Amino acid sequence: MKINVNNADIAFTAGTQKQFVRDPRPQIALSGRSNVGKSSLINTLLGRKSLARVSSAPGKTVTINFYNVDKKIYLVDLPGYGYAKRSFESKKVWSSLTEDYFLKNPSSDALKLVIQLIDVRTGPTDDDILMINMMIDNAIPFKVVATKADKLSKTALAARVRELEEEYFLGTDIKIIPFSSVSREGRDEVWKEILDVLD
Repeated sequence: MKINVNNADIAFTAGTQKQFVRDPRPQIALSGRSNVGKSSLINTLLGRKSLARVSSAPGKTVTINFYNVDKKIYLVDLPGYGYAKRSFESKKVWSSLTEDYFLKNPSSDALKLVIQLIDVRTGPTDDDILMINMMIDNAIPFKVVATKADKLSKTALAARVRELEEEYFLGTDIKIIPFSSVSREGRDEVWKEILDVLD
């Protein structure tokens, strides 16, 4: 599938299950803790500076944003999780909304891949591990992208990725893709993973 990544806009914002997109077009979801860099990844993938807004307050977004890319696929920005200052009620809204997206989505057949973001420096949090295990248990395909790769030297980055793979994904076929919105490292690799599942 050929996609003009420059032809993209925000199509829908969903705050409840009833507002989810009912559309057969493929969906690629992005999951990760607050402030891990989901908006920056979306902007880098689409060659834009501010299509996805980078929040100044981590944990602020509690909606699911659907980005229409070339009228062929949706990039789906899920709410960030794990932000301690968010109120209990807000956390309940987030967990319910995200759970509904995965388990009660009227277009669940359209979900082709989840890009699970982690911070390369800290590795997966407990919430990340819960999310990964949920996807494994429900046979939801996913790839792991390690953000903020520019914060480490090339040597340190390679060693850190290898360390994370051995600690968390040893014996699996899960490989970590290092990514930086600053240097654009990993952009082509992420698009390759997306296009592979679409083809």
